[in-house]
Amino acid sequence: MHYRPLLLSASALLLACLSTHTATAQETAERRKRHYTAQARPYYRGPVRFTLGGGVALYNGDLAENLANNLPGPSGSLGLLYMVRPHLVVGGEFTYFQLGAKDQLPERGLAFQGRNESLVGFVRYELLRDEGEYAGARSPAALIKPYVKAGLGFLLYNPKAYRGNLRPTPSTEYLPPEVNDYPATAIVAPVGLGLVFRLTPKLNATAEGAYYFTTTDRLDDVSQRGNASLKDGYGLVELKLEYAPWGR
Repeated sequence: MHYRPLLLSASALLLACLSTHTATAQETAERRKRHYTAQARPYYRGPVRFTLGGGVALYNGDLAENLANNLPGPSGSLGLLYMVRPHLVVGGEFTYFQLGAKDQLPERGLAFQGRNESLVGFVRYELLRDEGEYAGARSPAALIKPYVKAGLGFLLYNPKAYRGNLRPTPSTEYLPPEVNDYPATAIVAPVGLGLVFRLTPKLNATAEGAYYFTTTDRLDDVSQRGNASLKDGYGLVELKLEYAPWGR
C-alpha cells in the first residue's frame, strides 16, 4: 500500500474542512453570532489562522536517550487554528521532519537517519486571559500568551540504519531493514507548550516545543537489535507564524 498519498490526501482533507470556517471569519463582528462564557461575557469564535513553522526534530529511543547522541534534523509544518472560545483553540497540522542519532552503546556501533511525515489534530489551552478574544474588550489584547497543547494523529516513518557515528553520506552503506514494510505508519500523541507573541491584529509569532509519544519501536529501524519493549518518541522545537487573513 502507498501510504504517502493517503497521508497527503488526509492532510489536504483536514485543511479543507477547517478552511470552511473562513466564511464565518470574513463576516463583520456585528453580523456574527455571539457566544457567551459562564460569566456571561460575549465573544466571537474564530478567526481561522494559517500557520507556517520550521525548526528542529530530536529523537528518543533505543539508540539515544540524550541530546549528546542525537543527529538533529530539520522540520517544517503547515496548519490551521480556530478559536472555539476564550482560552481554547483547536487545530490541525501537517509536519515533515528528519530524525537521526548515533548509538549510545559504542560496542553496538549503530546509527540511523529517518524521514517522517505526520498529520495531527490538537487542542491548545491558553493559560492567561486575553481581552482581545472577547467582544467589547475591557483592555488591550495580550501581547504574550503561554499555552499547553495535546493531540492525536498519524505518523508515516521511513528509517535507514547503518554502522558509524556520523551523519550518512552518499557512499554510506545501509543495513538491511528489520522489516520490509517501510514506509510504515504509527499513531502519535503530542504534548507540548509554547508562547504566542502578538505582532499585529492579524499576525502572531509562536515558539513551541512538543514531545510526541508513538506506538512504534521502529522509528530508528532498531528494534530486534535493541529493546523492543520500549516505544520510540521524538520532539519538535519550532518557530511559527500564525496569520488570520480575514481578521476578526
